Amino acid sequence: MKIAILSSKQSHMEAIRQVLVDGTLRQVMLFEGGLDRLAAIADQERPDIIILDDVCCQQAELAMLEKSTLRYPGMAFILLCENASAEFLINAMRSGVRDVLHLPIEAPALLGTVARVEQKLKMASAPQAQGKVIAFIACKGGSGATFLASNLGYILAEKEAANVVLLDLNLQFGDASLFVSDHVPSNTLADVADNISRLDASFLAASLVHVLPKYGVLAAPEDPEHAVEIKPEHIDTLLNVAKANYDYVILDVGRQLNAMSVKALDHADVIFPVLQETLPFIRDTKRLLHTMQVLGYPKNKIHTIVNRYVKGGDISLSDVESTLGLKVFKTIPNSYESVSASVNQGVPIMKIAKHDPVTKALSEIAHHLVEGQHAKSGGWLSHIFHSA
Repeated sequence: MKIAILSSKQSHMEAIRQVLVDGTLRQVMLFEGGLDRLAAIADQERPDIIILDDVCCQQAELAMLEKSTLRYPGMAFILLCENASAEFLINAMRSGVRDVLHLPIEAPALLGTVARVEQKLKMASAPQAQGKVIAFIACKGGSGATFLASNLGYILAEKEAANVVLLDLNLQFGDASLFVSDHVPSNTLADVADNISRLDASFLAASLVHVLPKYGVLAAPEDPEHAVEIKPEHIDTLLNVAKANYDYVILDVGRQLNAMSVKALDHADVIFPVLQETLPFIRDTKRLLHTMQVLGYPKNKIHTIVNRYVKGGDISLSDVESTLGLKVFKTIPNSYESVSASVNQGVPIMKIAKHDPVTKALSEIAHHLVEGQHAKSGGWLSHIFHSA
């Protein structure tokens, strides 16, 4: 742990140093001066913590401080202030300050703050398992991608005991939550984006429609106008939090490729383009696959799913594969009655028709995902997950 103390008073610095180094291996450096030295110390020394002694900044000084907190988000800034007003405390926190402690300094308060920073650094440096991101993208409207994505999430949670979250990124007309639940979303993706600075595991969980104890859906904005407020950086932050807290993060991307959907696909370990065995679907799928190739997504990341498959149609699977230049990963049988009942009731197909061919096909995908993630060698998904 490397700590820098910046103060205009030599005696204060020495007293703080004695508190911090007592019986520890902390490296504590002393710098005499004011805020004008802050940027240079942060740039040159890169300490884990900077303690600013006897600083009750004016707004202009807080702006100077904020430049350093933004430049080094992993660096903790602690202010020591004799008479801090409530307004100053709020403004300091908004500027990225970790803590404001009152002067004269009390050793337990300072040591407690430093200990919390040390613990956070240890947790950040420890290897953490990351959830796998599974993206469904519709090759054409009406492909059934949302139905497959939402029901796969349910089966992963119910049959495979995985912690699953589905993020509905179809920002214009997303309705993934309606396929598996009749609950009205209390929050949507737009609400999360509006409060992105507050986003953590608890806030994300509180924003979900909970279908099962281990399965939740973050709904798309109800009003398409709110979609314009969602930025690619929001998607980036959201996915980083989701991956850190769920075994599987399922994305319903919709069918538009834009800045938001591309940012999401960049995180994906597996992309499932969903099509049907008709000429318009095949044509649009070929265009989509070409775009993905231009974006640099490797072929081993992309696995096509043919939905509503019926044997003996005018176009065969071999025709589809030769046209696309890619093998079909999975076919989902056409089961009109069961799928219609599931969609119309907003109930997962597994609950309505446990032994239906569609339920069976989705269960096989779920099982392959779990087995592939845990396998040490062999298996198609093991290769994907370890090479993604």
